[in-house]
Amino acid sequence: MPAIGEKPVPTRAISRAESLGARYRDVRDFSKLLTRDLEAEDCVVQSMPDVSPTKWHLAHTTWFFETFVLKKFVAGYVPAIPEYAFLFNSYYNAAGTMHRRDLRGLISRPTVAESSRYRENIDRQIEDLIGSASDDLLDEIESIITLGIHHEQQHQELLVTDIKHVFAQNPLHPVFRKRTEENTQSPPQMSFIDFDETMANIGFHGNGFSYDNEGPQHRVFVPKFSLGSRLITCGEYQCFIEAGGYQRPEFWLSLGWMTVNEQHWEAPLYWEKRDGIWWHFTLSGFRPINENEPVTHVSYFEADAFANFSGARLPTEFEWERVAQNETIEGNFVESERFHPAPATEANGLTQMFGDVWEWTRSAYSPYPGYRAVPGALGEYNGKFMCNQYVLRGGSCATSQSHVRVTYRNFFQPEKRWQFTGIRLARDAT
Repeated sequence: MPAIGEKPVPTRAISRAESLGARYRDVRDFSKLLTRDLEAEDCVVQSMPDVSPTKWHLAHTTWFFETFVLKKFVAGYVPAIPEYAFLFNSYYNAAGTMHRRDLRGLISRPTVAESSRYRENIDRQIEDLIGSASDDLLDEIESIITLGIHHEQQHQELLVTDIKHVFAQNPLHPVFRKRTEENTQSPPQMSFIDFDETMANIGFHGNGFSYDNEGPQHRVFVPKFSLGSRLITCGEYQCFIEAGGYQRPEFWLSLGWMTVNEQHWEAPLYWEKRDGIWWHFTLSGFRPINENEPVTHVSYFEADAFANFSGARLPTEFEWERVAQNETIEGNFVESERFHPAPATEANGLTQMFGDVWEWTRSAYSPYPGYRAVPGALGEYNGKFMCNQYVLRGGSCATSQSHVRVTYRNFFQPEKRWQFTGIRLARDAT
């Protein structure tokens, strides 16, 4: 604060280029923060086809900026290592051929150190490009770099969930990040909150970033329904297990029941019973189940079966968004570095709408009315996956808070369990 009689020093306005450069650096640095305690050996393992090695995530997000920014907007740009375009492409067919996803763990070269140097080299060039860009060039590159920033946040989440799956295969139960054991109180009793029928505006509209699958905004009639006040806990899910939920076909979809028997499921992923007590693997090690925490790592099939067992159902994505429009985006996100769902603490009203776990909905992942994917490789980002998947909402403890929106639509196949996925119940109006 200036002394009496002194004139305040005027604050310089931050330019658009400086703001974009700062956002770029912040997200790229957060990837480093997430991997700070990993050894090189941790970063090269692929524990199943859905999982990618940490090294690959770090290189792929770098390839994205090189491919869609540097190659397009830097005159005469020549990649230092052209073969990286093949190794680190994921599914962008219009950008060229790619290495098989299920074989990423077999690639020992480039090394982790070489992948880090690749990131540093591309970062320097991206920051130089942003810093020297004219207003006209910024108009062209800002939207692509912003997409790349959100793309990297998606891969940060995948990096966390993938390294958890990798560590879970190790009988030594490695710790990704230490967390003090907590004495938690029982969560508030779950209740169902009633919502009247309405015509709701669904989907993104306005300024700011969104993915193309969040629009166009359109009107949807949402009938009267009730929504669970909080997420389902591990203790409540144990009641389903103890009631023979995994042995009773009447609760399951036909394909879900087939999957239960083929995969020999008896509990959520990472759960293991020892001496009559349920334990589970977490990113802070192998721990007894905390009955007060939200259950996680359940598939759509398990979430739907639990809802049937409970005399309820899963919400539609339109019901979820209609309610979430009036809620603040706050909760247990990856920035807290807890890396695990936290018990509900609020006693009144809705809680845990954002963060903790992605909430399965009963809505199939399909295009909104009027949706059209943009042409070219970036048009392959979402639209090509609109088949045989279900929508999840709200983000998780592995998601960045700045990455989530009320309209955000995540999606996975109904048998997938390695993400932080959980359950909120709904009911039809009585």
